[in-house]
Parts: sequence; C-alpha cells; structure tokens
Amino acid sequence: MGKSRRTVPEELLLLALDPTTGTTAQPQTLDLGLAGAQLVELSLAGRIVPEGDRIAVVLARPTGDPTLDHALELLRRRGSPVRAAHWIGGPRLGLRQTYLAHLERCGMVTAVPGQVCGVLPTTRYQASDDCTNAAIKQRLDSAIRTGVPPDPRTAALAALAHSVGLGKHLYPGNEGRSSRSRLRDLIRYDPLGGMVAHAVMDVQNGLPAQQNRSSQGSGAASGRPGARTAGRGSGGRVPASRVGVR
Repeated sequence: MGKSRRTVPEELLLLALDPTTGTTAQPQTLDLGLAGAQLVELSLAGRIVPEGDRIAVVLARPTGDPTLDHALELLRRRGSPVRAAHWIGGPRLGLRQTYLAHLERCGMVTAVPGQVCGVLPTTRYQASDDCTNAAIKQRLDSAIRTGVPPDPRTAALAALAHSVGLGKHLYPGNEGRSSRSRLRDLIRYDPLGGMVAHAVMDVQNGLPAQQNRSSQGSGAASGRPGARTAGRGSGGRVPASRVGVR
C-alpha cells in the first residue's frame, strides 16, 4: 500500500489527538471507530466488499500495512462474510494503543513520558507535524462549509468521527453546533462509511447483542428446530469482553 497516503484509522486517531493534553478524545469509543476505520481502508484497498450489512474478503493479499494486514487475516479466517457490527464489537479492545504505537513507529507522533500527580507514569503523544493534522481537519471543514460532496475517504472519516463522538472535540461549544450537524450529514456521501459508522453506533448502544438475544428467544418460542443455533451462525459471536491485539 505504501505510505504516500495516510490510512483512515491513522487519520481518525490523529483527529482525536488533543494537542494541548497529548491524550485522545473519546478513548472509550475510539477503539470501535478504529476497528470500523480498518474496514473502510481495507475496502478502499480492494481487499473486502460489503454484502448487505456483512463484510466479505475478496482479496487476501497483504496491503503492506501490519495493522491492516492483521485485521485482514482475522477476517479471512472467519471463512464467511461477517456482520460489520459483530466485527467492530469483537475482541479488539486496545486498538487505540496499538495505533498510537504504530504512529510512533511511523514518525507521525512522538511519545512524551510523564507522571500523574508526580507519581504514576504516563505517556502523552504529540503530532510530529502539526500541518498534517491541520490538513486532515481542513478537509472536513471544507466539506462542511462548501456543501460539495467530499471524496469517499473524507466522507467515511467524517462518518466515523461523528460515530465515536468527536464532533464536540472538533467543533466545540454552541458555536460549533451547526458544524457538528453538518459533520453528521456527511455520512450519506459514502455508503460503506455510513454502514460502518452506523455499526459503530449500534455496538455502542448494545444493539447487536440485543438483536441476537431477540432472535434466539423468538426461535425458542416458536419451537423451530435449530433456531438457536441459526441465530448464532447468522450473526457471529458477540463476546462479553474484549482483549487487546498486539
């Protein structure tokens, strides 16, 4: 894939990075957004395609990006298309830290060791090139101001930024309300990005697990043989907890 273009997960994380505090906004939901951003980038790279609300691998050839290739391999091992929401809600908690380390290796951020209350060790991150972050934000600003349909990459980035709650970080206060609304509206310009963003929000709201339980319950009530098994097979696994990927 090369590094002439930043990937959607990299751009999403750089957008979330607060230049003042050196921490990321929305840390609780950013992992989900990064998992969704990986799907968008793999689609743009021609490795996966959407099939309804599912994701199917069509080309298993590595991209050259280790974080994306790990995700691609996990998708390939599934053997059949997987629901986007179940993939995003799967065992990948820790992507934020994985991508911070990735950006540090690529020279996009610099890790600055520090302490909390003079005792607890902590690490803050500074963008190595403020112009890069400004250029990413400018693309969103331009799409919001002009109303001109953005390219799919920018539209997907906007959709994911909205889905994880970065709107208030990017456009704070009452003066940013209209920009936050337009950021949300950009979701319609990229079908895949929109689908992935909605899947991220569904996972946050617990909808996949609720739907899975509902389908299992209705199957049991109707007495259909194998209904409970079919419910799991059609939706994949919704784990109760997630562990990090390294």
